[in-house]
Amino acid sequence: MKLYRLLTAPDDASFCHKVTAALNKGWELFGSPTYAFNANTGEMQCGQAVTKTVDGKDYHPDIKLGEQ
Repeated sequence: MKLYRLLTAPDDASFCHKVTAALNKGWELFGSPTYAFNANTGEMQCGQAVTKTVDGKDYHPDIKLGEQ
């Protein structure tokens, strides 16, 4: 089964740490990162899609993707 997540965070070190943590748990980068202005917070936001293939599981909407 292939899993997908979109990681987002403000444009600061927390974003890089979030992506680094996912890569070290076996997630792989998918596509290019995004960068956009969040009008609600007045901050720039970063985003990066990641995917991971896992064996022996069936997809269910209750899967905690961050724990995979």
